[in-house]
Amino acid sequence: MTKTERNRRSDDASAGGKRSAMAPEKDPGDRVPEAAGGLAQGVAAIAAAVKTLPGAPGVYRMLDRKGAALYVGKAKNLKKRVATYAQPDRLPRRLQRMVAATVALEVITTHTEVEALLLESNLIKRFLPRYNVLLRDDKSFPYIRIAGDHDYPQIAKHRGARNRPGDYYGPFASAGAVNRTITALEKAFLLRSCSDSVFASRTRPCLMHQIKRCAAPCVGRVSKAGYGELVDQARDFLTGRSHDIQQRLAASMEGASERLDFETAAVYRDRIRALAHIQSRQDINLSDLGDADVIAAHRQAGQTCIQVFFFRAGRNYGNRAYYPSHDKELGPETVLAAFIVQFYENKPVPGSILVSHQPENAALIADALAYHAGHKVEVLTPKRGAKHKLVAHARANARDALVRRLAESSAQRALLEGLAECLGLEAAPERIEIYDNSHFRGGNPYGVMVVTGPQGPVKSAYRKFRIKGAKDDATDGAGGFAPGDDYAMMREVLTRRFSRALKEDPERESGQWPDLILLDGGRGQLSSVREVLADLGLSDLAVAAIAKGPERNAGRERIFLPGRAPLLLEPRDPVLYFLQRLRDEAHRFAIGSHRSGRSKARLRSALDEVPGVGAKRKKALLLRFGSARAVARAGLADLEAVAGISSGVARNIYDHFHADS
Repeated sequence: MTKTERNRRSDDASAGGKRSAMAPEKDPGDRVPEAAGGLAQGVAAIAAAVKTLPGAPGVYRMLDRKGAALYVGKAKNLKKRVATYAQPDRLPRRLQRMVAATVALEVITTHTEVEALLLESNLIKRFLPRYNVLLRDDKSFPYIRIAGDHDYPQIAKHRGARNRPGDYYGPFASAGAVNRTITALEKAFLLRSCSDSVFASRTRPCLMHQIKRCAAPCVGRVSKAGYGELVDQARDFLTGRSHDIQQRLAASMEGASERLDFETAAVYRDRIRALAHIQSRQDINLSDLGDADVIAAHRQAGQTCIQVFFFRAGRNYGNRAYYPSHDKELGPETVLAAFIVQFYENKPVPGSILVSHQPENAALIADALAYHAGHKVEVLTPKRGAKHKLVAHARANARDALVRRLAESSAQRALLEGLAECLGLEAAPERIEIYDNSHFRGGNPYGVMVVTGPQGPVKSAYRKFRIKGAKDDATDGAGGFAPGDDYAMMREVLTRRFSRALKEDPERESGQWPDLILLDGGRGQLSSVREVLADLGLSDLAVAAIAKGPERNAGRERIFLPGRAPLLLEPRDPVLYFLQRLRDEAHRFAIGSHRSGRSKARLRSALDEVPGVGAKRKKALLLRFGSARAVARAGLADLEAVAGISSGVARNIYDHFHADS
């Protein structure tokens, strides 16, 4: 099965999939709730589905009564694999809970087990089933790109799709690592980093040439052939042939010295030092390692940290830590197996992957990655030598990172328990939503929601709301509320947030409902939000508001609670510091959202509202007149003289700006 076919099958699956087998459909009203139906109902549903399953490779999905995926698995033989779930006595408690919640089964057949493994990874990332190991990885890796579509190629940092021709080197674990490497490469090979437009407009060397980080090809200080040689040297260095380059540079430096050309010799000396600087920044270097990733896991207290170190051409490009979500009963071999396949689903695969624990189905994983990457891939667990030391080093990093995370989590849990005691909550809140608004004299108003929990801020759950109800923003030109009305803005944000929540999850089973709503404000904001929640039938949600103290002094904040006198905590109380951090985080996000919206509004031009004027005509007008205001003052004859502006369009523009004259 080709990659295109896999994607098509995945898309089919998301829309309902190819249902090779499904338990008999029931009317939603007849479906017994998970707690009442119990294990017997799930076993019966699976047993009914097994009767029609083929003995072929494929992927199966366990579905709950709402049709949501509970678990995605792959099988070499679907019939035999799924039949094991109909024998609950042989299943661990985790899978018994899954079977008890299952009402239907959906499968997709594949040609081989390798294809099934790749499709399984794709569907896990798409559906995020709660009983699978989940890698929540929303960050792309940076690369170094040497462009291939210009006579004098640019070196630059790159993220995202590789649409521009050229050579890409990486991945690097962080933007800082890329920036440091590019700086050193500029010193070593004098490659330009300016954009093509800047390059084309230069008439004299820029500062980068003066500080000896560019050969100044823009003004002819180096020939095309000479610059091409510098580019080739940079490519050789990034692909592991640094020793040859250093020898050639050393020979050139000695030759220049013998000719008494000490200025040229100094240039070569500086380039050699820059290369040495790059290598000195690599903590670990193995010249015979080639391209490899080192993946090590450490488990503690039911959690797992996985450290990934990136080595390219034997050089360390940095590392990154991951904390996949999984059941506490799973061992590191199972977690690593699921992690590796999901991790490389959208990333380049090196030739070697060194792991701390032999993952389940290691040979199958290697075959699947090779199929995906188009080259041979080895998944190895070294037991001795330099590679074993690399894995041990990565595992030590994983252990240290997890210890720090657990310590932070423990401190966070203590703060949540203290907050619950302070506010009179029944238990420590698992999800706190903090709300704030931001505007400037009523303009570009935004409301925001930030979320925190036992693991700290949940930034993937942050939301921003462009306020729609202000009179200046009302689409009908009437109604709405006065700009700058903080109470009305808060009411709109909370109404939109919880109206949607009631529509999407009326039973509150998704875990996306807050245990505490925290408002930046005082009694007025609290009353406004309580009215909204009462209207929606959500009076049981805990709400509190935190207001700044007299003269807005930090440390004298008052906490407003329904039916209670304002609460004033001691200035050095850890819970007060915690509330201040939550409020400040919401404030930061609100101001950032407002400023971003205001910047976008400033970019909109009065010309955008003129009928018949698109991007090209707008550009032509601005190039001719300099600003939209100058276009508005221009006469009809002046408008008609602009290239691309016909007499009819010129009349439309003129009439638009002189409608009242």
